[in-house]
Amino acid sequence: MSVNVYDVSYEMEKAIRQSSEYNQLKKLYDQVNADESANQMFQHFRDLQLQLQQKQMMGQEITQEEVEQAQKTVALVQQHPTISKLMEAEQRMSMLIAELNRIIMKPLEELYGPMQL
Repeated sequence: MSVNVYDVSYEMEKAIRQSSEYNQLKKLYDQVNADESANQMFQHFRDLQLQLQQKQMMGQEITQEEVEQAQKTVALVQQHPTISKLMEAEQRMSMLIAELNRIIMKPLEELYGPMQL
């Protein structure tokens, strides 16, 4: 019996959308977006995070000033209860996706050995 991996992947998408992790993440994301000040704070945090990731990917050095600014921004957003909960939910979702990825990659690891990133 042949399995269509695309059909299975769409079933996985549905399962993720129905998971408690995703629904909690969506609920908190909607709450942050509904609160103008929280939304602005969160968007600033995400923009800063993206800028630093882009610099890193381009091989550019991140300055001490940028590190300090990022630390201050993280400390600020973590003080906001809804944003803090959202960040925790993002972490749980990320862990779930990482675990799913490990499961999906298992056949290739068995074939080639552990993948080096």
